Amino acid sequence: MENAMIRVRMSAGDAHYGGNLVDGAKMLQLFGDVATELLIRHDGDEGLFVGYDDVQFLAPVFAGDYIEAVGKIVKVGNSSRKMEFEARKVIKPRPDLNDSACDVLEEPVVVCKASGTCVVPKDKQRNK
Repeated sequence: MENAMIRVRMSAGDAHYGGNLVDGAKMLQLFGDVATELLIRHDGDEGLFVGYDDVQFLAPVFAGDYIEAVGKIVKVGNSSRKMEFEARKVIKPRPDLNDSACDVLEEPVVVCKASGTCVVPKDKQRNK
């Protein structure tokens, strides 16, 4: 099955809580974008996200962090597509050193995992 990945830097505008903490819903937004790419690649259509059956927030995300969101289709039905997602922190800021210092993490930190189902109606599936 195909995989998709996006990498984005969390901005000050993404911070929702004290200490520049980013709302966990931002990870779900990234997973939605990954799911859309997977559906376009698989079916030629953006499809619709039906719902998540599991979401785990595993580590905090802060403004300035670089997050890599990955996903894959793990099961294909007539119109449903079961997917799994993982978001990893790959770069973090180092304000203790100076206001522009950052570190590339030797090992990415998994910040969120999820699985869910998307649907592409049969009449919109173009890639057979």
